[in-house]
Amino acid sequence: MELKAGYKQTDLGPVPEDWDVVSMGQVSDCLIGLTYSPMDVRDFGTLVLRSSNVQDSRLTFEDNVYVEMDIPPRAITQKDDILICVRNGSRHLIGKCTLIDERTAGSAFGAFMSVLRSDSPQFLLYQFQSEVVKRQINEVMGATINQITNKDLATFKVIWPSSKAEQEAITKALSDADALIESLVRLITKKLNLKQAAMQQLLTGQTRLPGFSGEWEVKRLGDVLHVRHGKSQHEVEAPGGIYPILATGGEIGRTNVCLYDKPSVLIGRKGTIDKPQFQNSPFWTVDTLFFTELFDSVHPEYVFFKFLMIDWRSYNEGSGVPSLNASTIEDIESGFPTLTEQTAIATILSDMDTELAELEARLAKARQIKQGMMQELLTGRMRLLRITNALQS
Repeated sequence: MELKAGYKQTDLGPVPEDWDVVSMGQVSDCLIGLTYSPMDVRDFGTLVLRSSNVQDSRLTFEDNVYVEMDIPPRAITQKDDILICVRNGSRHLIGKCTLIDERTAGSAFGAFMSVLRSDSPQFLLYQFQSEVVKRQINEVMGATINQITNKDLATFKVIWPSSKAEQEAITKALSDADALIESLVRLITKKLNLKQAAMQQLLTGQTRLPGFSGEWEVKRLGDVLHVRHGKSQHEVEAPGGIYPILATGGEIGRTNVCLYDKPSVLIGRKGTIDKPQFQNSPFWTVDTLFFTELFDSVHPEYVFFKFLMIDWRSYNEGSGVPSLNASTIEDIESGFPTLTEQTAIATILSDMDTELAELEARLAKARQIKQGMMQELLTGRMRLLRITNALQS
């Protein structure tokens, strides 16, 4: 393929003539983490950052470890260090990374982590998250190794604009995309919390909707539904079929034959027993997934929301693999208002679910757009600085 004017061919593909391909060791220092023993762990002391402290490229503090010991300076973080997981039992976690901020500067980082320290930290972070570096990580790990070394890090190649101003322009564009993504994540979290509170209030009768009063009737679930067993899917599987074949983890295939054709709440019989599903169209379920025949006295989605409130693991009857029994489910008691009030409650909660689904779709699109931006901007296919200069001239 003929090179576009103003570009040159490199080991990483075509790049602008005024850009370079460099190793990470040329643009950063690679630091190794702290080795400590269980005897050093305390409920206080110096925070040791580990893989569990990095989630979705952000710092989290839900699983902290502290040590009280002499820590070498090389294992102490500084603001704007890039923290990277370099060893983990799950290979897909190798390479996940984030930027150290004011909250964690001065913390230690563990032996399964590494730090890159650079004069262009945010730009290097985006390069490290690019497909170019991900491919190099996978090549180093091969089929069996679940780690990368600091030597590997230092030799990884990245595409590097010679102009600091261009690096900053790219960083600003991608940071703006990150800010949008973060705002959507925060909004979704807020809406999820609001929905959870609404479920707790409305499904227990602690809060009544306007126009409704009177006592709720306590019923066995068996008074409003029958629990039915799924069946093996092997004889009905049909690639491209019109109905889904459902298991505890979701859809696993398609079929042209349905097992049930009315709205139903589904719950695991074995394995994942605490993830109810709602199906509003014809389906087939496998033998590890119960479905329910709902009576006319209940609103299907109201029953689904009720199922979400039940602590299913407290009804586990398996000594090994978690299991539920149909009769156990039908014996559970719960309060039920009139069908009209059930419908009103289900409508409110369903509307909240619809809003959440729309926000999740926006988040997925924003993440997809950011990935496209990274591919274009970090390889020089799109030159932001030239566009900016042209607009200003």
